[in-house]
Amino acid sequence: MDVAERNLLHGIEQFYELYFLLFSFFVEIIDFYRRRTEDARHKFLPTAEELNPSQKFFENRIITSILRNKDLQRQIDSYKFSWTEEQDMIRKVFLKMRNSKDMKDYLASGIDSFQEDQEIVHKLFRKFISRSPELLFFCEERSIHWSDDFDLAALFIQKTILLINEQFSENDGFLSLFHKEEDDDPADDKRFIIELFRKTILHSGEYEEIIKEKTKNWEIERIALTDIILLKMAMTELISFPTIPVKVTLNEYIDISKNYSTPKSKLFINGILDKIVESLNAEKKIKKLGRGLIT
Repeated sequence: MDVAERNLLHGIEQFYELYFLLFSFFVEIIDFYRRRTEDARHKFLPTAEELNPSQKFFENRIITSILRNKDLQRQIDSYKFSWTEEQDMIRKVFLKMRNSKDMKDYLASGIDSFQEDQEIVHKLFRKFISRSPELLFFCEERSIHWSDDFDLAALFIQKTILLINEQFSENDGFLSLFHKEEDDDPADDKRFIIELFRKTILHSGEYEEIIKEKTKNWEIERIALTDIILLKMAMTELISFPTIPVKVTLNEYIDISKNYSTPKSKLFINGILDKIVESLNAEKKIKKLGRGLIT
């Protein structure tokens, strides 16, 4: 269990590295765009548009927040990312982004609002960074784990972009965006992960018997292994984590099954968890703290 736990924590550290790698790539695209715009102004016969390019994208409030943020720059520097050998990939993604209808509509909109700035950055990242086959291949070449984590890391960045508000400063931490309360301790995440991991394993046999009881019309060997693991993790939360509402646990594991299990897993896990919750409530094994947490 100790070895597995260390591998789990190492995997999470690698996920954070991937998160900042993708952010670093986005920053590189922005810098490439700025350099190309400046180069166009100094070529032999520049067009009127090249001589007086729109600065709207470079003055975008979200872009400015990203480029000026000290925490993001510190994190990127700590990993020593380098895109020097990947200029062809940078150029390809840049051209798709610059020539897109989304970018053209944004530059020509005549609107100047924080919401529009946020929407275009979110849209450009989602369409041209998170769906870039070249970038995905680049990540897969560097870590066998990153092929699985790529979509999730990209989703985290999209969430980060949407969480940036007008009060976000250059001294704010990027990862702190995910903490809803000021007194949240990031170390709590690590403690939660370890406790969930260990208790799920320690009670694995017990929980498997409950799953068998609730799936009498199914052979346990024919149920997707991922579904069984998710059900056991959900049961661990229901029984051993009194501050997590039942509905939160149910919704989270149903959502996880959509990304990591079979197409039918969502309905299967939803149905089985409903039966398990009903049974655990009847046995008074679900004990939640605080008003409203039982549902």
